[in-house]
Amino acid sequence: MMFFAAPTSIPIPTQTHLTIHTAHQLFPSKIQKRTLKFTIRCSSTSLQEKIQEKSSVNELTGKGDLLKSKKGDLLDFLPPIKVAKRVVLVRHGQSSWNAEGRIQGSSDFSVLTQKGEAQAETSRQMLIDDSFDVCFSSPLIRSKRTAEIIWNVRNEEMITDADLREIDLYSFQGLLKHEGKAKYGSAYRQWQVDAPNFNIDGHYPVRELWERARSCWTRILTHDSRSILVVAHNAVNQALVATAIGLGTEYFRVLLQSNCGVSVLDFTPKPEGGSPNIFLNRLNQTPNSPIAAGSSGGRKTGMRIILVCHGISQNDPEDNFPHSGDGPLNMLGVIQAQKTAELLLDLKLKTIVSSTKIASAETANTICRVQEAADCLGADCVPRYVETKQIQDLDVGQILKKSKKQDAVGSRPLQPGWLNGYESEIATSLWGQSAKAWRYLLDELSKGSEQENVMVAVGHPALHIAMLGHCLNLTEEWMGTFHLDAGSISVVDFPDGQTGRGIVRCINYTAHLGRWSIPITRSTSDDEEF
Repeated sequence: MMFFAAPTSIPIPTQTHLTIHTAHQLFPSKIQKRTLKFTIRCSSTSLQEKIQEKSSVNELTGKGDLLKSKKGDLLDFLPPIKVAKRVVLVRHGQSSWNAEGRIQGSSDFSVLTQKGEAQAETSRQMLIDDSFDVCFSSPLIRSKRTAEIIWNVRNEEMITDADLREIDLYSFQGLLKHEGKAKYGSAYRQWQVDAPNFNIDGHYPVRELWERARSCWTRILTHDSRSILVVAHNAVNQALVATAIGLGTEYFRVLLQSNCGVSVLDFTPKPEGGSPNIFLNRLNQTPNSPIAAGSSGGRKTGMRIILVCHGISQNDPEDNFPHSGDGPLNMLGVIQAQKTAELLLDLKLKTIVSSTKIASAETANTICRVQEAADCLGADCVPRYVETKQIQDLDVGQILKKSKKQDAVGSRPLQPGWLNGYESEIATSLWGQSAKAWRYLLDELSKGSEQENVMVAVGHPALHIAMLGHCLNLTEEWMGTFHLDAGSISVVDFPDGQTGRGIVRCINYTAHLGRWSIPITRSTSDDEEF
């Protein structure tokens, strides 16, 4: 089916019924043609009116405007909720303008490529067993088509919201990147290096985008649903993640959103009311491998830190996350370690560091053995040695064991925000220890080639959560916002070298674990909480 853009000056009706053929050329043998009716709604303001609005956000200051306040003050815009909600964000598949390297912004002239449709189908398969009550979608063709492929035969409501459109880039839209550079010179350079303060046609696009994202959260969280799918775009999904957890415009291009990448946020009500608790359950779980070589936010990078959470140990029940990692891996933990080693197989690792705990050391050794064996599959192989180091600074088990709330914290550690259950002095000790660990990793990263150096660190999830906080230049109180599962990986790129800012490629990636992965969502029919 070919899609054409409607002129943006035509307001989108408040409610309309569309007949959509879900079968398409890509999978003719698997999908029979069927005609379905979806209820499509949008916010009452037309797309053209939205684009022409000149938000008062232009008067806001630029960098760092949100981190000057306490974290709790940054989230007051979120409406109170009565039940736990999970929101799954998906970026659209590759579009024709993505492939051309053309600046899209909120224009509506590109469509999904064959690769983009395949990516959307992979996302559909990834989410096929997950329960959703509603789907919010951008009205732009590339996003709407992605939503239709993922939603497929579901009968639940689909809602289009004009505020979920991509960032408005005004005169930049439609230009090839080299054309933008040639035509706009210093303005294009500012868009690349200082996007929050970038001004074009009298607008500050990133600041406007952050304001729009806050508006979207109000409608998403007040909808009468508990499990919500949102299909939108790169920049707007970045803004949705950042505003939800209380980060300002200076985090634009720091939390990556790849084509059809999935990010998950959990919201739980507070007993006293007010804005809910927010947890970033995972960031940018992609249909393709997160460790594939390439660019990070459009910039080439060869310097990278990969944080690997060790698997379940024999000292822990299989439905609980390891509390210390003191014991050897159990059967599930062995599988998780092997799957992680296979994921990292294409990397030519030189060194793997881990904590001294048994579960971490065994995970690191599994990765090492697979790395060394990969180069010895042929008759003329030359053995490659991969060094493993056990580093005391990566140990946090002794800190967590000092907690008087161990039983309460360890009872259901897979729950988002489990680090919030520790006493403040334990959290402070963990934060201090993680600062040393992060500095160690950065120092080791600087010892390699400037063109390519990959550090793999294996340890406890609590340590990795805290190190992600240091990477993002946050404070101790943000630790409970992030979540990691057993066997997961998180990837941080350094396109400007180890002294530059870390760009988070993914957090809590578990797709490589296959059937041993953590589901994106769970049924909400019987559970009071996720």
